[in-house]
Amino acid sequence: MKKILALVMACFFMTSVAYAADDCANRGTLDERFCDENKDLVADTPKDQKKWKDPKTLVFTYTPVEDPAVYKDAFADFQKYLSEATGKKVIYYTVQSNAAEVEAMRSGRLHIAGFSTGPTGFAVNLAGYVPIAVKGYEEGFQGYNLIVVTKKDSDIKSLDDLKGKRVAHTSASSNSGNLAPRAIFPEHGIVPDKDYTVVYSGKHDQSILGVAHGDYDAAPVASDVFKRMAAAGRINADDFRIVFTSPKFPTSSFGYASDLNPELVKKIVDAFYAYRFTPAMKETFGGADRFYPITYMEDWAVIRNIADSTGTSYNQAGLKKMAAKDAAKAAKKKAKK
Repeated sequence: MKKILALVMACFFMTSVAYAADDCANRGTLDERFCDENKDLVADTPKDQKKWKDPKTLVFTYTPVEDPAVYKDAFADFQKYLSEATGKKVIYYTVQSNAAEVEAMRSGRLHIAGFSTGPTGFAVNLAGYVPIAVKGYEEGFQGYNLIVVTKKDSDIKSLDDLKGKRVAHTSASSNSGNLAPRAIFPEHGIVPDKDYTVVYSGKHDQSILGVAHGDYDAAPVASDVFKRMAAAGRINADDFRIVFTSPKFPTSSFGYASDLNPELVKKIVDAFYAYRFTPAMKETFGGADRFYPITYMEDWAVIRNIADSTGTSYNQAGLKKMAAKDAAKAAKKKAKK
């Protein structure tokens, strides 16, 4: 696992100089291979048309927030629609970690994707990802809350009761599963790692199931994941107690790689905004019926602020740290089997 991680990160760093943007007047916080001259915080289309990509097959994926197989099926109809809109074959590429998803787009193997709320910043800065939508409704986008769940018969009834407990965070880059708790809980007198023991579970569903099985005393998770698991019968919501609910955050973003041919980009964007979810997708995604337009500059401001307050940098060092934690969790999980 360590050798694989080292190889991935070595390739990641070695490509930076080779792909650096030329004659860039403004780069902002983006990686050196990208440019942001219109200052909208996302990568511009390359000035050199020779760098525009127009692949015969478009590769799409969705964040590995839960079981990847569930979402491969959930997006099947949209993939068909996207294929018809672009005139290209669209395939689903399964990723197992947030870091792997970022690297897949950065390396050019991934063209269109849905990134979790927290990792969206890494994808924007390091992979040239351009978020354009979130799941939503006619009147606005679908949001979610950070909630803290514990077992219904637990003695934990407030954040203060987390002191001295074993609490599951999901992954280093997760907004509701790690970054938001670290930014918000101290305002309520609770400091993760100091007041309670943090144990990384890997995913939101694993945190929730871990609480249900008694592996963890409590867990901060995304409310939409909790609701989907209850609706699917994977958990009984009545077996849990929610002891904290945060303000609303935007859900996973959807977008494309900035180096795609602008004509292709227009077809992709138009397809996202015109598509309407099937009944099965609406059920899977909590009633959302469309991809609602957003911008990274405006709609991700609260998420960037949380990242800043926790010292999280959307740069190579930050991704390397995230990838290392992902690898350590995977190795630990494998060792238990």
